[in-house]
Amino acid sequence: MAEDGGSERGGGMQPTSSMDSTESRWVFQDDDESEIDDEEDKGDADSFEPTGFDSDEDNVEHRLIRTGPRIDSFDVEALEVPGAQRNEYELTEGYSLGRRFVVAFQILSVVFGDVGTSPLYTFSVMFTKAPINGDEDVLGALSLVLYTLILIPLIKYVLIVLWANDDGEGGTFALYSLICRHAKVSLLPNQLPSDARISSFRLKVPSAELERSLRIKERLETSVTMKRLLLILVLAGTSMVIADGVVTPAMSVVSAVGGLKVGVAAINEEEAVSIAVAFLVVLFSVQKFGTSKVGLAVGPALFIWFCSLAGVGIYNIVKYDHSVFKAFNPVHIYYFFKRNTTKAWYALGGCLLCATGSEAMFADLCYFSVRSVQLTFVFLVLPCLLLGYLGQAAYLMENHANYETVFFSSIPSGAFWPILVIANVAALIASRTMTTATFSCIKQSTALGCFPRLKIIHTSRKFMGQIYIPAINWFLMVVCVILVCAVSSITEIGNAYGIAELGVMMMTTVLTTIVMLLIWQINIIIVLCFTAVFLGMELIFFSSVLWSVSDGSWIILVFAIVMFLVMYIWNYGSKLKYETEVRQKMSMDLLRDLGHNLGTVRAPGIGLLYSELVKGVPAIFGHFLTTLPAIHSMIIFVCIKYVPVSVVPQNERFLFRRVCPKSYHIFRCIARYGYKDARKENHQVFEQLLIESLEKFIRREAQERSLESDGDGDDDNDSEEESIFSKVMIAPNGSMYSLGIPLLSEFLDNNANPNSEASTSEEIKPIAPADSNSDAEQSFERELSFIHKAKESGVVYLLGHGDIRARKDSWFIKKLVINYFYAFLRKNCRRGTANLSVPHSNLMQVGMTYMV
Repeated sequence: MAEDGGSERGGGMQPTSSMDSTESRWVFQDDDESEIDDEEDKGDADSFEPTGFDSDEDNVEHRLIRTGPRIDSFDVEALEVPGAQRNEYELTEGYSLGRRFVVAFQILSVVFGDVGTSPLYTFSVMFTKAPINGDEDVLGALSLVLYTLILIPLIKYVLIVLWANDDGEGGTFALYSLICRHAKVSLLPNQLPSDARISSFRLKVPSAELERSLRIKERLETSVTMKRLLLILVLAGTSMVIADGVVTPAMSVVSAVGGLKVGVAAINEEEAVSIAVAFLVVLFSVQKFGTSKVGLAVGPALFIWFCSLAGVGIYNIVKYDHSVFKAFNPVHIYYFFKRNTTKAWYALGGCLLCATGSEAMFADLCYFSVRSVQLTFVFLVLPCLLLGYLGQAAYLMENHANYETVFFSSIPSGAFWPILVIANVAALIASRTMTTATFSCIKQSTALGCFPRLKIIHTSRKFMGQIYIPAINWFLMVVCVILVCAVSSITEIGNAYGIAELGVMMMTTVLTTIVMLLIWQINIIIVLCFTAVFLGMELIFFSSVLWSVSDGSWIILVFAIVMFLVMYIWNYGSKLKYETEVRQKMSMDLLRDLGHNLGTVRAPGIGLLYSELVKGVPAIFGHFLTTLPAIHSMIIFVCIKYVPVSVVPQNERFLFRRVCPKSYHIFRCIARYGYKDARKENHQVFEQLLIESLEKFIRREAQERSLESDGDGDDDNDSEEESIFSKVMIAPNGSMYSLGIPLLSEFLDNNANPNSEASTSEEIKPIAPADSNSDAEQSFERELSFIHKAKESGVVYLLGHGDIRARKDSWFIKKLVINYFYAFLRKNCRRGTANLSVPHSNLMQVGMTYMV
């Protein structure tokens, strides 16, 4: 359970608030103790409610209080990953010149490989659909390509969409999490008010004059239909990203290998396909080595590739026709459509291929800073691409018939073989770019409950965010090989490529529009212009590629639909399971009636019961009580919760509190993680950190209680229990302690539970409230001693496996989805025990089935 994702950020992520973490601050406190997180007033795990334990009441009354300094309850864990950084590569002034070159190479290899290889196939696909009938057709097609490059990758993504990142994270789920933080649109009902106190939220409170933002927020929060529609858009975009991870390697490798047929006439189509399949196997086999190693190794090759594009382009412009610069006049687009009409519309699907990789540029943002990506694109990538396309067009002005192999045919004979080798290496790099983006999106969707749990390997010990998912990697390889063998035509693969790319582009446009309205709160005219221009253009492109869906590209569309159904069914089943667990949670009154022994024998030791509930006692705990002859002397409910942020600062990760009166020795710990946080499971380290956190909580408990008592006065003590909790004393050293609280003693509340028996874990007679410093200190030390003895007796992980089944009176579709599809996904996904490096002797599992 010890995790490295929330380690020190090394200054990589600074909170937006200027308040120092050691200063006091004013916050809202809830008088009701029903929500564990609402009593977390300081962003740490050590806060304490006056009542001291949970209840099931949901009516919360807020009051403004002044809190003490923020203290990191799990600060020891930050030492696990020293120097962890939020963004791995940034072109900062602190780097040496050599380091900047290394960063530039790695940015090229990870982010721009896909868009960089588009000159291999763009004109080939375009002129296959709209054959060249004159020089004007070449100029018109070139003008389309130039303005598509300028409008989509440059203006939309580099200048606008990259700024809609979620604390450095890009992709459709990053946009979704950004919206979820500003409006309660998540369908999973596990949000708590204290989640908004995480500094990573960086909430911008809408100003009074911007009523539009408030109306949109209210509409999103109150309409279940809008929430579902938003989730469907996100899942559709993610499914298209996964489909893009299949078609990008196929398109890049097949087009690069196709150059062999130009250099070696003896190579036929079947042999070229075999070589492409071999390259794909090698490509997916090296994914496990991670971004840094592979990126550093192939980064210089991609830099040489961009230089080759620019060099060959300049050579062709000088040699053949420099009049191609006329294509910057958009009137040639009009002439192109006037001359070719329907064929020109078909060619739009091929034109879009010049912008492929734009979404990967956004999805892979997690590895780099926004500014470094922008600078690299504007000053290196875009100029080289423009020169490359201008050079190909200049060659076609005198060689109309060679459009199918225009890139390789336009290369000077003396440089053909070196550039062919570089082109194949660049194609492999481009394939890695989209595969890496696919891993990132799947990890984000898994953390937000929209994809089955899979094994995720972090390939870098120094930098978080670099991941490798073996199951997805080999699955993409198999589907990609099938696609190449079944559809070897570059035109048909290009249509499939366009469908996948346009699908995610349109989803990004819609989500960015919501971000503009809800979060950025900019002028409505600017938002309407953004949506009309880019969504309108993408819909036109999409209509072109859909018209050719019957020629083999339907395979990738079916694949995307299957992935969408997998994610939607998983989210639907997880939501039903969580809602059922909330409805069937144990009553606090029942738990108190059971007494300190919980109706059974309290055996020495600590039991960590894992549950998805963020408040209340899970029903699985009652199942443990009725199944086992004994229960541990100390119980801690542990909830691993993912919140819609990329990372949770270490000092804000853990929430800790009591459940029931102190003599029950039941606590709750909520560990909050962002979707980018890497989890490093080590049960021994986690247990040590947990005990240290618990000790800090107990120390703060006495201080908080004494401050509350000092402010309220003795007149507020209306019951014997309140009187016991309210007595405090100040030690000579200034420390404050609660007096008369039953720590190790088995405190018996005769009014609440006259028949309860003493715990067998440790027989200690009740002690009377003391009025001296020594008694308070002894009471405090007794509880610490009890915790240490329980720890020495052993820690057992209590894992409850809750399955769901549809009721007999449910609809047939619901039975099919829950009892078969969702059950199949749960059976084959990664179990919770797989994430824990816990010996089997320390595990105890109980199954439970919920009817939904």
